[in-house]
Amino acid sequence: MALGTVTDAYELRFDAGRTCLDLLATTHPEERFDSVEVLCAWIVGAGLVPPTTSLAHADASWLVGFRELRGRIGQLVRGGLAPEPWPSYDVALARVNDLACTAPPAPRAVRGEDGTLVRELDHPPQCAALLGAIARDAVELLTDPVARAGLRECEGDNCPIVYVDSSRGRRRRWCSSEVCGNRERVARHRRRAALARA
Repeated sequence: MALGTVTDAYELRFDAGRTCLDLLATTHPEERFDSVEVLCAWIVGAGLVPPTTSLAHADASWLVGFRELRGRIGQLVRGGLAPEPWPSYDVALARVNDLACTAPPAPRAVRGEDGTLVRELDHPPQCAALLGAIARDAVELLTDPVARAGLRECEGDNCPIVYVDSSRGRRRRWCSSEVCGNRERVARHRRRAALARA
């Protein structure tokens, strides 16, 4: 299956401001990682590997690993937004720290067909290395006071997506202006139109 087809069909999103938060978004509005093909499309779309990287060796165990890491990061991020950390916070933190110890895939620069340098991986990435890269991103996010202070939960109707608000004045309200922001504007227009008719 071609990446474009998978991406279009599943509307994978990469607008949360961090790879680890983009991973969290794969549960909304429904589970996105329902096949290895979709997971591989997400890995490429998230920029964890160059687009030409072969992920033919990925299997169902990768789905288990990515879903587990997603759950742990969700516990940390949502627990950090709560007034007091959740009981499972320390268990999630230990697991993310363990995964972050694995080195991410090693990149190298090679000459492309036109002679310019392009990024390639030293060898096909293993699942643990990709999970390590995401876990490291989560550790960096959670230990950076400025980024952590910018964590917001989308104000969109029934949208649980968490994003980093890096807007001027930190007034961003939605995970995506095109998705939740547009829904809110349409709903507001409909309410005004209904009031005008009444």
